[in-house]
Amino acid sequence: MQNEAKNSARNGTVVAFFVFIGIVAVILLIALLNAPTMGGPRVMATLQTYLTEVRETAIPYMVVVGMLAIIVAFFAARELRKVWTNHRRRTELITGYAFLAPYLIVTLTFMIGVILFAFYISFNDYDIFTRPKWIGLSNYAEAFQGFTDSTKRDFLQSLYNVLWYTIIVVPIQTTLAILMAVLLNAPFHMKQFFRAVFYTPSVTSSVVITLIFVWFYLKAGYVNYFLQTSLGWVGINFEPVNWLGDPRGLIQLIVEAFGGTIPSIQWYFRGPSIAWMAIMFQNIYTTIPTFMLMFLAALQDINPALYEAASIDGASSFQMFRKITLPMLRPIILLVVVLGTIGTFQVFDQVYLATKGGPLKTSLTPVFLVFQEALGINGPINMGYASALAFILAVIIFAITFFQRRFLERGTELY
Repeated sequence: MQNEAKNSARNGTVVAFFVFIGIVAVILLIALLNAPTMGGPRVMATLQTYLTEVRETAIPYMVVVGMLAIIVAFFAARELRKVWTNHRRRTELITGYAFLAPYLIVTLTFMIGVILFAFYISFNDYDIFTRPKWIGLSNYAEAFQGFTDSTKRDFLQSLYNVLWYTIIVVPIQTTLAILMAVLLNAPFHMKQFFRAVFYTPSVTSSVVITLIFVWFYLKAGYVNYFLQTSLGWVGINFEPVNWLGDPRGLIQLIVEAFGGTIPSIQWYFRGPSIAWMAIMFQNIYTTIPTFMLMFLAALQDINPALYEAASIDGASSFQMFRKITLPMLRPIILLVVVLGTIGTFQVFDQVYLATKGGPLKTSLTPVFLVFQEALGINGPINMGYASALAFILAVIIFAITFFQRRFLERGTELY
């Protein structure tokens, strides 16, 4: 019996060693496929030319990934060795990872590998067609040069824009989603029909919805026509607005209405532009139904006995909504606020299709700026700078989400 245990432990050590070697080899192979090299047909012509290019340009990258691979492989091999003597746990571990293997390989190749590639080139001057040139933190420093150089404030402008976007869109879409969910949760005829109708904007392609709103926002479009007609009935002469081409800010319009002015050097006091608010309205229209569905599911999980008891005690509908419905919805409100915030910081397709970041960059967003820099839309390709912007944005989103969870999650465990 003792010999069998020793043999099993010895076999476990041997298997763990081969698992260690295999994991390191797989990760290094994935890193090799994602190595930051100079592109072009000459480099990609044969495997030998590609490996030569990797040896010339990507040795630091491969060394760092190799160290990470060793750490991951060590813990995996140690875990396998620990359970090897227990037949049931060993079988469960091997079976589980056998089923997970295809997903893990795809994730490592097309997600983790790409993220490591992007992180590495964020410290380089890299345009795909030339070899990466290490420049340290210069790309990250360039992102914040707008504080001192007005000609390089694109990233700060984009953060300013999405900050307004978040402040306006997230509270409105969350509030309206709750109200719509409460409305559709009440008993009335054709309730299922109205649920389907209200949810339609969320299942429609974002590209299609954006193009429809672009047509609505034309100077001769339906929005201006509706406002001209309806205001004309009460004697107000409405001048058509170029909704997607007007850079004037909301605060600027209010100040000008009282005879004041905001100079261009104080652009950050002008508020969200008319074009930006038009896109906000479209986003609110298309995201409310999805969040409404989440709230509707949560409402149906609330025990009806709570409302019956409150009704017997003489509580009004508003009191029941404030004292029962909202507290019970707090976990979903947290989820919706976090998802809404992440979505507003990552807005891209509406900007790309409707405004291209204009007018005067008042609808420029960080993701669209990353897209421009990475593909060289308005200048040379700058993959290193684009990657740096992407990681700065990721840190900002993580920080905001962390604080939201820290302050909004209090008390949700009670429900």
